[in-house]
Amino acid sequence: MIKKIFYNKLVRDKLPQIIKKSGGQAEFKKLTPKQFQIELFKKVNEESTSLPGVRSKKELVSELADIIAVIEEIKKFRKITDKDIQAALDVNMERKGGFKKKLFLVWSEDTGYKTNEKRNVK
Repeated sequence: MIKKIFYNKLVRDKLPQIIKKSGGQAEFKKLTPKQFQIELFKKVNEESTSLPGVRSKKELVSELADIIAVIEEIKKFRKITDKDIQAALDVNMERKGGFKKKLFLVWSEDTGYKTNEKRNVK
């Protein structure tokens, strides 16, 4: 009996050949543009969650390359240019600053500031 592992995730283009070459079988499906966008966004999260577990510079470089590859695909899919990204970086740097001070926010009063992460309100 074949043991199947269900991944249900976006994978790279050469994975079908890699699995076949290793003697395995797999099922793939082509995504619609809307599904592809959703899965690209999930893939960024998937790739970034591996960062805390890296043990060497070589591993870190490989994981960062994976994240950049996904980001580049999102840019291409959504027709976002390097100029668009640079403009947003400039605006964000002016508005929020960088990370030179290595600040870690423990808590803050609710001032209505909009952030993209979930907060624990106490």
